[in-house]
Amino acid sequence: MSTAIADDSRKVTTHRLYEMKQRGEKIAMLTAYDYSMAQIIDRAGMDVILVGDSASNVMAGNITTLPITLDQMIYHGKSVVKAVRRALVVVDLPFGSYQGNSKEALASAIRVMKQTHADCIKMEGGAEIRESIQRVLCAGIPIMGHLGLTPQSINKFGTYTARDAAHKRLYEMLDRGEPMPFDFTGQVVYYAGPCPAKPGQPIGSVGPTTAGRMDAYSPRLIREGLKVMIGKGLRNAEVVDALKQYTGVFFAAIGGAAALMARCVDTAEVIAFDDLGPEAIRRLTVTELPVIVAIDCQGRNVYETGRAAYEQD
Repeated sequence: MSTAIADDSRKVTTHRLYEMKQRGEKIAMLTAYDYSMAQIIDRAGMDVILVGDSASNVMAGNITTLPITLDQMIYHGKSVVKAVRRALVVVDLPFGSYQGNSKEALASAIRVMKQTHADCIKMEGGAEIRESIQRVLCAGIPIMGHLGLTPQSINKFGTYTARDAAHKRLYEMLDRGEPMPFDFTGQVVYYAGPCPAKPGQPIGSVGPTTAGRMDAYSPRLIREGLKVMIGKGLRNAEVVDALKQYTGVFFAAIGGAAALMARCVDTAEVIAFDDLGPEAIRRLTVTELPVIVAIDCQGRNVYETGRAAYEQD
């Protein structure tokens, strides 16, 4: 948490955030969707409050962030801004309000700023929304960028199963300069070799594989754009360094719960290396797959912190 609130209650602005960054100060940020929580967070000294499109999940109970509308984001933004005295308030532009049309992006951004009185808007993506970013900035509206994991693109990015045999082939294909069976950019790989599916089911039991078996291959795939890996167990230092450098994440799945994991798989399709049987690469669509963040993009490792906390007790 920022210590600035103790002796500085001035309004946080984009200029002040830039100064804090230049001085190497930590910038504290939390999400709020309503007046009461925003008031608590602001009084606690947060520098930035995000009104996130995750309100779609948290407040409306949707599975993804996609259903929330611009009008709904404006409603949540208004509620938060009314409560805030110090923090900089950022409001997400929701899916469909800026992609593919820079004029619509500007119109959406102007509506948010005029109707919520927020300080900044947030847009998800990179080069593909450059024109929209430029148009909004030229109108004098500050933008917070959202890179790395991009929930609004959930339907573009699948989940792929691959274990060490498939990883070895991918690695060799990269060495030979051959095209990959799928674009790694922003993708998710689940270390799993599923059992045969029962009639009427998309996949059989599909529990996580020990992630260390992929350590020899993972750093290179992360450099190629892979963002998320799912498995179980420790990762080596090279993998952790790659996650930090390229802002990736390793999720831990529950070992011994393969049948439970299979219930979360909606579709499964073999896309490469069919001759490997269970080790073939499959494209999955999943819903509410039960995983936790084991190693985040800053290298924080639950296997280390959890063990340390246990040893202290």
